[in-house]
Amino acid sequence: MKKPNIISNCAFSYFHSQGNTRGGGKLVYTKENYSFSQKKERLMNIAPIALFVYNRPWHTRQTIEALQKNELASSSKLFIFSDGPKKEDDLEKVLEVRDYIKSVQGFQDVQVIERGANWGLADSIIDGVTQIINQYSRIIVIEDDLVTSPHFLTFMNNALEFYRDETKVWHISGWNYPIDSEGLPDTFLWRVMNCWGWATWSDRWQFYRRAPEEICEKFPKDKIRQFNLYGAHDFWSQVMTNVNGRNKTWAIFWYATIFLNAGLCLNPTKSLVQNIGLDGSGTNSGKPAFFQTTLSGHNPNIVFQKLNEEELAVNRIMKYFDLQKSSFLRRCLRKIKRMLA
Repeated sequence: MKKPNIISNCAFSYFHSQGNTRGGGKLVYTKENYSFSQKKERLMNIAPIALFVYNRPWHTRQTIEALQKNELASSSKLFIFSDGPKKEDDLEKVLEVRDYIKSVQGFQDVQVIERGANWGLADSIIDGVTQIINQYSRIIVIEDDLVTSPHFLTFMNNALEFYRDETKVWHISGWNYPIDSEGLPDTFLWRVMNCWGWATWSDRWQFYRRAPEEICEKFPKDKIRQFNLYGAHDFWSQVMTNVNGRNKTWAIFWYATIFLNAGLCLNPTKSLVQNIGLDGSGTNSGKPAFFQTTLSGHNPNIVFQKLNEEELAVNRIMKYFDLQKSSFLRRCLRKIKRMLA
């Protein structure tokens, strides 16, 4: 196995696309399910993987070791984007990560792109995804704190091939909320984009724009309500923290792009990704309990479905959000009672 190719001081090449509307399309449907494990002749269509790392050696190792256990790892090209240190204290860990990723094997090819300065997660992902997807037309994207199921790459590639010509489907997710799966198909379509292990195509990604003020102008109150799943969860607040400069993220604008174009996202009902970075070590860490999932040991079966949201799945996710709100309120009340006791 050849050693990774190291590319230093990669030039910034953020793709500024124009316009944000798409035409329709028809799914070319056959009764057989796409299966790369059974169709070796289709291996040339396997999507490249873009992995974004920074200063977390242990997390990075867990992420890569999980990917290496995937059946399609040895047939996949892996591009590792290593961001430069934001401050001097980060340098040692950044160098430790870079020493490790230079030794990574188990993939068809490994290329390491070392940023000469600190770009930040948002700019690094936008640029890296754009570079790779413009060359290969499709991409699978993960970050350095995501542990994937051994079926992750198979599912993502199957889904990319299955929905390749269906332009209403914009995004493939590998992660899902821990909802009750009883009565649900292995996969479902809905409006919301999850970014913990995802994939897309170049003809969809070309419309991506990280433009906070511009996005705000296109979202009247009724659209914001739909964007927020009718009040179940405040996704819109992420847009506003970008507008006021409190945060700089990329994913919420991909969701907004998909939403404005009436696109759909494919999700596995049982998660194929687990986030191990909700420990305060990452750039955008959330509440661990809220996002805790168990990796599915099953490879989801992708079958033809109507191109609209799976109502039962969406309702269960909305219910999950409501339960989390209730749980949070109960914790606050208990804390207040303790303070007054």
